Amino acid sequence: MATAQRKVPTNMTTDEFLAWPGDGVGGRYQLIDGEVRAMSPASTSHGTIQANLVAAIRNRLDVPRNPCRVVSEPAIAVRVRANCNLRVPHLGVSCAPDAPGQIELPDPILLIEIISPGNKQETWNNVWAYTTIPSVSEILIVQSTRIGAELLRRQADGNWPATAEIFEGDVALILQSVDLKLALKSLFSKTHMA
Repeated sequence: MATAQRKVPTNMTTDEFLAWPGDGVGGRYQLIDGEVRAMSPASTSHGTIQANLVAAIRNRLDVPRNPCRVVSEPAIAVRVRANCNLRVPHLGVSCAPDAPGQIELPDPILLIEIISPGNKQETWNNVWAYTTIPSVSEILIVQSTRIGAELLRRQADGNWPATAEIFEGDVALILQSVDLKLALKSLFSKTHMA
């Protein structure tokens, strides 16, 4: 028996998007300028990189009296056209407490995207939208097809650099927002790139 597919609405607000029951098929979505956009399933390498990142960050944050937590695929309210944008990065870190029924991650300090060849432009559009969030101090963009990453770090004057710092190969990656130093290659452990 076929499942009836619901029509995807257009020109949605974030409130309408959060109340939307989906298309009847399942899947992950984000709201970009009022348009519902499906998110394709990730490769296994992508998923492994994401799991490695979660483990490294969680291990660093899991100390007494540290309120910060890492969240997979959080809903992020950007400040540009906030009434019709709800982006979904791969990971987010917040030091705000969890609350019952909370959907949007409050006050993220670090956002992480894992970039694939097919979503490069959309990912970078999300990254630049994340720079509008006052609490965000770092945005990490990790490659999924080669050992590499790019890091945007908010400057002391509150501005963002025009270009990201590039990391490749056997180098250390420092995430100041979570006080974490790790080998870039460790993010690719258990993938074909290791």
